[in-house]
Amino acid sequence: MTAVRNGSAPVGLTPGGIDLGLPTIGGLHGVPTTDAKQTAKDFTSDQEVRWCPGCGDYAVLAAVRSFLPTLGIRRENTVFVSGIGCSSRFPYYLNTYGMHSIHGRAPAIATGLAATRPDLSVWVVTGDGDALSIGGNHLIHALRRNVNLKILLFNNRIYGLTKGQYSPTSEEGKVTKSTPMGSVDHPFNPISVALGAEATFVGRALDSDRKGLTAVLQSAAEHRGTALVEIFQDCPIFNDGSFDVLRKGDEAASRVIPLQHGEPIRFGPVDDDGLGTYAVVQDGFRLRVAKTDEVDVSQVVVHDATNHELAFALSRLSDQDLTHTVTGVFRNVDRTTYDDATRAQVQEAKIQARTPDLQALLNGRDTWTVVG
Repeated sequence: MTAVRNGSAPVGLTPGGIDLGLPTIGGLHGVPTTDAKQTAKDFTSDQEVRWCPGCGDYAVLAAVRSFLPTLGIRRENTVFVSGIGCSSRFPYYLNTYGMHSIHGRAPAIATGLAATRPDLSVWVVTGDGDALSIGGNHLIHALRRNVNLKILLFNNRIYGLTKGQYSPTSEEGKVTKSTPMGSVDHPFNPISVALGAEATFVGRALDSDRKGLTAVLQSAAEHRGTALVEIFQDCPIFNDGSFDVLRKGDEAASRVIPLQHGEPIRFGPVDDDGLGTYAVVQDGFRLRVAKTDEVDVSQVVVHDATNHELAFALSRLSDQDLTHTVTGVFRNVDRTTYDDATRAQVQEAKIQARTPDLQALLNGRDTWTVVG
């Protein structure tokens, strides 16, 4: 069969060269593609979109609808699985296969699909509550196993569907209906959690940054393995304006740190050299932000998405107050996927199986009682 190289092994083959029997095609990782022109309209269902006016989910939906046709994957080979929450209505609004599943269990269902149907492009849509509270264990083990699926984690730092309680990503001191005197919980940093679980692809984007979001989605789709993309988005009803400082003007430019693999990490308002006025530099075992005119150019960190330690250090630059928020692809490395490995075991078992011998079975250690 023809194998398409992407990562540690050709599509359809294990690292050991075992043929998994995947279809001979030129698409993403064994998923059939089409040359027929597709548009965002093709991926738009006939369902009325029912989110609150101003919800950041609208922007993400529009970006995904426009992005999917560029993959060349047929709608019938695309699946979106969601859990419970506002974001989990996503599958209704896409003209693909989908499942609005159980609270927190979308990664488990998606794992089953990815392991048994290599011809499908499998996506998970979840929220900060669904993924990091009741679904936390499912999330980290999907990441650890490196199942070939893509996880979009909508983070609005609040429980929106259940009317405004604090979530696992709400900042300390957050006043909500469930914490009238302010939350005493310390929040998760989803990027750090994903990197700690050995995720092979981790990215972050803003709902309002269409270009940046699309670029991260494209990289995630091309990745073979579990890709987690955290998307900051607003809940205008229960947490309005939570990310406004990252959206417009010089203040936003001085806070948002976009990553480009192989490029020095510079950001902020453009200086006379056409470069950002701020840079990320090494400071012992940590990273810090400095003005570029106060450091030597050799001190500026060059982003390497294959460096796990650097990715984690970058994730720690993003604090609760959003003083500095890193976006883009933190980590992108190759590792054999869980679904490839399980399929390889089945093939190897078939190859190694001896010729069936009924007499040997009857003379074996197991016994049966034959009735009738």
